[in-house]
Amino acid sequence: MALMSTRLPVALRGYDRTQVDGLLERISGALNGGPPVSADEVRTVRFDVVLRGYDRRAVDELVRECIRELQSKAPIAERPGRPRANPGWLINWIQNARFAGSGVRGGYDVRDVDAFLDRVVSGLRGAAPPVTARDVRESAFRVVRLGPGYDEQEVDRFLTQLAGALEGR
Repeated sequence: MALMSTRLPVALRGYDRTQVDGLLERISGALNGGPPVSADEVRTVRFDVVLRGYDRRAVDELVRECIRELQSKAPIAERPGRPRANPGWLINWIQNARFAGSGVRGGYDVRDVDAFLDRVVSGLRGAAPPVTARDVRESAFRVVRLGPGYDEQEVDRFLTQLAGALEGR
């Protein structure tokens, strides 16, 4: 994001150009490995309105874009969508889930289901991108006829509960 090369329009009454330029310089530095600036910090910044300042609408739009960029560069655990509460109970619940085998009828491939649940746990621990309730609802697994498989209805019920738990966070 080339912030310093962004040319903002000047308005009769607009944001103080020195203040805006200072914030954009700090954000640019943070995005290029300099001292960090958080998205929350940028959200709280207020500019003075002066004669011959930068157009307020253009600055507000650019600042929103900067916030999105800062959020995407933040450590995984600080990104939006991360669980705010301690996810320990949810991790424990997922890890202790047991599903009946599918027997002679087809079932979900054990490796697919286990790998997906491992991904959910990694996301809750902050070691990987978070898995959302929508991701859980849209998950799909291969069905095996021969070999280890989980009972499909049991897994589907568990995933419905898991999606609900992730939404409530």
